[in-house]
Amino acid sequence: MFLSRLQERERIPELMDDPLLDPDEHHRALTALSHINYISASASVLWPAIRNLAWELQRPIRVLDVATGSGDIPASLLRKARATGIELQLFGCDISPRAIERAWTNCPDGHFFHHNVVQAPLPSEFDVVCSSLFLHHLSQDDAITVLARMKQATRNLVLVNDLVRSRINFVAVWLACRLLTRSPVVHFDGPASIRSAFTRAEALGLAERAGLKGATTRHHFPCRFLLKWRRQ
Repeated sequence: MFLSRLQERERIPELMDDPLLDPDEHHRALTALSHINYISASASVLWPAIRNLAWELQRPIRVLDVATGSGDIPASLLRKARATGIELQLFGCDISPRAIERAWTNCPDGHFFHHNVVQAPLPSEFDVVCSSLFLHHLSQDDAITVLARMKQATRNLVLVNDLVRSRINFVAVWLACRLLTRSPVVHFDGPASIRSAFTRAEALGLAERAGLKGATTRHHFPCRFLLKWRRQ
């Protein structure tokens, strides 16, 4: 039944978005998502564009991770930067105070703050504004708002790493969530994320409506795309 619906996007409310979710279950789900991000090399989707910008500008790079969750993406980016001699200043924001608390623990060298990007503009003067596995949580109108605010906050790059909606990806994510974690929240949210996700063409349409003219997308294994926009 679910597979037959994937031709059209079906936005499914996810358990992790529920502010009444039990704190222990939220903690377990954040841990599970960090593990899945590590296995799927989520930070590696973002890293080449950030690295190349740092090489081009030849100065420290300020990066903001929107909807940072447990801060595992900033932590991974900092490790990659240090291994290559690049200086990054990593910032992250999230709507969840629990997530921000966890991010400070996981990435003590980052800078994290509570923020609802749907309701308020982002701080500015970042070289890169990125997000991972966030776009599919949003309605089309909210996605356009968020992309526009990411554009307003950056001097150079917007990077959006997200899931691609397809039948193959639905099956792959369903299996991965059950093989990699025991969290019932992730067991539900993973497949729901695919049903809520955009195709690459749909994501480009949202970017166009948000004012990100000339944005591009590129497929990344296993189930991801990277939307990239560069300020001219």
